[in-house]
Amino acid sequence: MKYTIQSRNDELSNRLMDEAIDYLNGFGLVYNEDEPDVVLSIGGDGTLLHAFHKYSHRLKETAFVGIHTGHLGFYADWKPSEIEKLVISIARKEFDVIEYPLLDVAINYRSNKESSHYLALNESSVKSPEVTLVMDVELNGNHFERFRGDGLCMSTPSGSTAYSKALGGALVHPSLPSMQLTEMASINNRVFRTVGSPLILPAHHKCVLKPVKGPDFMVTVDHLQLLHKDVKSIEYIVSKEKVRFARFRPFPFWRRVRDSFIESNGRNISG
Repeated sequence: MKYTIQSRNDELSNRLMDEAIDYLNGFGLVYNEDEPDVVLSIGGDGTLLHAFHKYSHRLKETAFVGIHTGHLGFYADWKPSEIEKLVISIARKEFDVIEYPLLDVAINYRSNKESSHYLALNESSVKSPEVTLVMDVELNGNHFERFRGDGLCMSTPSGSTAYSKALGGALVHPSLPSMQLTEMASINNRVFRTVGSPLILPAHHKCVLKPVKGPDFMVTVDHLQLLHKDVKSIEYIVSKEKVRFARFRPFPFWRRVRDSFIESNGRNISG
């Protein structure tokens, strides 16, 4: 089995990385940064996001697993003290692979320039630099609303616990193939109206944002910030590709939600 490691590059993470390499090489695994079967992320959810985008071109062949060296994350579920146990499980291939939905982002231009395509593990947001964002929102080819405000965020189910939650979005179980559109400070008065509520869209839906004014847009894809000019439309669909996680033990979603946002010492919750 081939593996690689993505470190947050702080002292603790780098020390754990060195330990993991010694353990894994000792079990006969091969360090291969180009074509890993398993990517071990040591840091936090941000570190795993970096690893995901680094290997987004080989999602069918690569599975991810995370060790958190800070706060408990939604992707990094192993503690530093458990690294030897984790390494032994990797070496023995004692794991299941679960898959989470991803977001496909396509940015189309007014010129003949080829469209830009991205995959998001957490979310993609759209903002207009310095001015109010004015966007027509289309669902499955039909006009839904004209949005005015600070911006819009489209999240994956697993990303519903991140930026989308901060915007008032719902928490969506990652087993549901869907995407969620949430508003950022929409303008609602006697003249301008928006739905004012998050929209959870199923996998067979397409959401298209069409700018009414302002040709330049700041588009984020997870941790990436991208300024796009001369934008004609931004299309969102649930991707046909999925991210794969190596699971060595149960890691229930609702327990993660409780531990992260409510308390860390309650009863176990399955699901």
